[in-house]
Amino acid sequence: MRRLKAYFWPVVGLAAILFSVNALYHELRGLSLDEFVASFQAISIRSWLLAAGSTLVAYGALAAYDRLALDHLGHRISIWFITLCSFTTYALSHNLGASVFSGAVVRYRAYRSKGLTAGEVGVLVAFCSFTFTLGTLMLSAIVLLAKPDIIERFAEFLPIEMSLTTGILLLVLVGLYILGSLIGLPPIRTRWFQLHYPRPSIVLRQLVIAPVELLGAAGIIYFALPQAGNPGYVVILGIFLASFSAALLSHAPGGLGVLELVFIAALPEMDPADVLAALAIFRLLYLLIPFVMALVVILVFERSRFLAERGEKGL
Repeated sequence: MRRLKAYFWPVVGLAAILFSVNALYHELRGLSLDEFVASFQAISIRSWLLAAGSTLVAYGALAAYDRLALDHLGHRISIWFITLCSFTTYALSHNLGASVFSGAVVRYRAYRSKGLTAGEVGVLVAFCSFTFTLGTLMLSAIVLLAKPDIIERFAEFLPIEMSLTTGILLLVLVGLYILGSLIGLPPIRTRWFQLHYPRPSIVLRQLVIAPVELLGAAGIIYFALPQAGNPGYVVILGIFLASFSAALLSHAPGGLGVLELVFIAALPEMDPADVLAALAIFRLLYLLIPFVMALVVILVFERSRFLAERGEKGL
């Protein structure tokens, strides 16, 4: 049974990739490599700089997730250590998906070295995951209420009223979370740890910080897309939220194929070559470059830990 569980998510991720690649093949049959290269080369230096700036905003917000979680736990750790740990964690998990080598292992090793217990690291991971979910719910509600016709990009048979109803429901869920903090509901207990509702001051900071990472990540794609046919940032944000959520649920490493499929299907008014070029920049700035940098950080950290442990044994 354990062996089956170990292979379950990798199999799910592989199946999602195969399905997405097959669907993409049918969507892009008429697209040539030359068209893609031309679209990629047409992206201006200004767009590259804006996309790079959006990447920094996204990863800066992810570091703030960890900082908030540590404030909730009552721990004070150097902001530089938090930033490196958060950056490494998310760079790995974004690329590796449900792999056993995901960023959770790195986060455990790093924060344990700073005195956190295994249970506290578990709370930190759960807190950060919930902060991301909170940001997704808030932004999804705003997009659905501001652009209710966006739902037609994913399924033409769904009524626009469904967008308004769903948006209101999502805001109610966020409101219930805020209420739970204000009245001090009992903690959520699991087998490994207890997750207490954050203090209202922490929740307020969550509401501000939670959406920023997603706003930055969506900005990478928005700035990389050409102006011709571009439906605007709010629509791109909505499509990104749907595609990124689908990628996470699929457990496909890096959302390979899933992001591309959702974006191309949801942007019929744009040249598929331009959409693919923008997504290539997103993968380069948000996934690949951080992944390489994260591997370097891990090597340096593990080497320093090894030397420190060897020095202690020598004493």
